[in-house]
Amino acid sequence: MAELVVALDVSETRKLDELLEVLSGSPVWVKLGLEALSAFGYGAIGRAREKGFKVFADVKYHDIPNTVGSASRVVTRAGASMFNVHCSGGAAMCAAARKESEEEAAKLGMARPIVLGVTVLTSLGADDLGVMGFAGGAAETALKLASAGKSGGLDGVVCSVHEAASIKARLGENFLTLTPGIRPAGAGVQDQKRVATPAAAVKAGADFLVVGRPITGAPAPAAACRAILQEMTKS
Repeated sequence: MAELVVALDVSETRKLDELLEVLSGSPVWVKLGLEALSAFGYGAIGRAREKGFKVFADVKYHDIPNTVGSASRVVTRAGASMFNVHCSGGAAMCAAARKESEEEAAKLGMARPIVLGVTVLTSLGADDLGVMGFAGGAAETALKLASAGKSGGLDGVVCSVHEAASIKARLGENFLTLTPGIRPAGAGVQDQKRVATPAAAVKAGADFLVVGRPITGAPAPAAACRAILQEMTKS
């Protein structure tokens, strides 16, 4: 069963606390990304956990293996239940993230975090990829990067809905896919280029669906969250 991840992309303490409060009790994860973690530090992970949420730390690590491995220990200690790295960092870097986070979790007597790899950002289109030097379209590029991540021991990848089915077909149904760019029917796409509805994402086999502004920017975030959870059952 696919799970909903609410992206708390905020930098004001009041807004973060309000969203954690109104969403408390909802059967969802929360995502804390670069904006929130830059504003509040990794202590925000603990604040979300205190409200009963599992936290996806959207850190997108991309550096040499030793540095990423050390950072993976830090985010594990902070309490993240899931975090990510860039597959483009290579299999050795991905392996360091998996190994170091697993070892840190074992030392602390806690479950290891899920480690995902970022493939192609949903804000990028075919023209963007060509300028960046990637041959082929988004689907081909995402699959190549996902394969590198799997060879490094990652649990799955971050990809658009449009690549989720082909990645699972090639790399296995148990290889997780987390899909950003989810927009309820009729909602604006904002800065995303490859989007899909919640029902379409579930039908494509996505394991985690990330939704931000359609929930956090709604007049009643809890009601918007419930509506999306209902949409997810209509696949």
